Amino acid sequence: MGLGAAVALALGDPPADYASIAAVGLFVALMCVCIVVGHLLEENRWMNESITALFIGLGTGAVILFASSGKHSRVLVFSEDLFFIYLLPPIIFNAGFQVKKKQFFRNFITITLFGAVGTLISFTVISLGALGLISRLNIGALELGDYLALGAIFSATDSVCTLQVLSQDETPFLYSLVFGEGVVNDATSVVLFNAIQNFDPGNISSAKLLNFIGSFLYLFGSSTILGVASGLLSAYTIKKLYFGRHSTDREVSIMMLMAYLSYMLAELLDLSGILTVFFCGIVMSHYTWHNVTESSRVTTKHAFATLSFISETFLFLYVGMDALDIEKWKIVGQTYSPVKSIALSSTILALVLVSRAAFVFPLSFVSNLTKKTPNGKISFRQQVIVWWAGLMRGAVSIALAYNKFTRSGHTQQPSNAIMITSTISVVLFSTIVFGLLTKPLIRLLIPSRHLSREPSALSEPSSPKSFFEQLAANSPGHPDLENGISLRRPASLRFLLVSPARSVHHYWRKFDDSFMRPVFGGRGFVPFVPGSPTESSLPLLPGNEN
Repeated sequence: MGLGAAVALALGDPPADYASIAAVGLFVALMCVCIVVGHLLEENRWMNESITALFIGLGTGAVILFASSGKHSRVLVFSEDLFFIYLLPPIIFNAGFQVKKKQFFRNFITITLFGAVGTLISFTVISLGALGLISRLNIGALELGDYLALGAIFSATDSVCTLQVLSQDETPFLYSLVFGEGVVNDATSVVLFNAIQNFDPGNISSAKLLNFIGSFLYLFGSSTILGVASGLLSAYTIKKLYFGRHSTDREVSIMMLMAYLSYMLAELLDLSGILTVFFCGIVMSHYTWHNVTESSRVTTKHAFATLSFISETFLFLYVGMDALDIEKWKIVGQTYSPVKSIALSSTILALVLVSRAAFVFPLSFVSNLTKKTPNGKISFRQQVIVWWAGLMRGAVSIALAYNKFTRSGHTQQPSNAIMITSTISVVLFSTIVFGLLTKPLIRLLIPSRHLSREPSALSEPSSPKSFFEQLAANSPGHPDLENGISLRRPASLRFLLVSPARSVHHYWRKFDDSFMRPVFGGRGFVPFVPGSPTESSLPLLPGNEN
């Protein structure tokens, strides 16, 4: 042992894994490049940050492939654990935390219809299409369970990319529909996939089908309840203990940790972590966020957004670099002709297009039948955008494909390898092509004069004074405002009958103000540090009595 090594060990420095350090360092450097390039392309009508990260990942993979003389193209092996445990939770939580709650719950029935029933329709169309078309390509010994798994894999939309291509401020209605559907869709697809893993093709009965439907409803309801309960627990804990009087770091930390804990609890209980953390984010934004100090509100808002942004960037870099997995491409190239590979990818892509159209347009028609006012209906142009924006496939599809067709990310079976490469091809094509064309399509179908600019529910105040004025105006004692947006009072009984959503919202607010906010806090509960200028200069705002 050399003198330097002996001194290092004596000082307690562990031996470094330089390969891991190099891999992490490379990803950090690439994320910095993505941020810079994304900033420069901010006003570009075609590009968005997810596609930029995907291109940079592909380019980096090609450089590594060339530098290693064709041996490998990536520095990290695709890991489901990395995706589902570390990258996905902050993205989904922040989406729930920042979502426009009124818009989301106003369209909740339609979102659930698209996300649950629509996913089942999409799954059926893709599975039957794969059984009828892909089986004729003679790519290998695929069983019925494999074709059903393909239906679940490619029914999963990319809700992460939706965040990039749709604007919550410009198109709040479309955003709430497509992203809300995407969250429910991802949860439904994962449930379907797990059910298929335990599926016995030789033992199908109506009792098992009913049992599956019951299991799905239980999963959906239990996951939602767990998310709501976690959010309420965090609100009650912070309201009663009020960590901010000693340390704002503690209340920020407890918010972050309890949000992540809700996801992990759902996974431990075999529920949907995606649904749980999404609804936890919604409840935290409604109650918990208003219970912390002013500085903590600004900190948590930007901390959650930053964590989500970093996870999204890392994820698309990861997928781009993993797309050039030379091991699987070599197996496919040695076994199948390029024509067969292209035919398989094209068939899957066509099935994705048809399956989404098979439920978007019919279910939109059904949804419109339940709407009494034209404003609540989904126009044909909006239906086209909903159909198009949901065609993108992403990391969920890749993660499920790796789970089904590989072991620890590796496979030597040609039929499994071509399924992985075809999944990667469909994900790349749909994300790049459909993602690039989504913004121009929206501008074409919805002219800029019809795009709305709504203030975010969690928009940053221009000053502490305006911050507290906004809280006072939005307090329970001010019934005409919600999220800073004026609501029209019903002029007649007829208006209430044709627009029941207003009355439902009215009764919810009465219940919220009378029972929920006194216990869990929320808007109107303004914490202050004893002895601070806030305490001495501000009068008690309506709702602070609790």
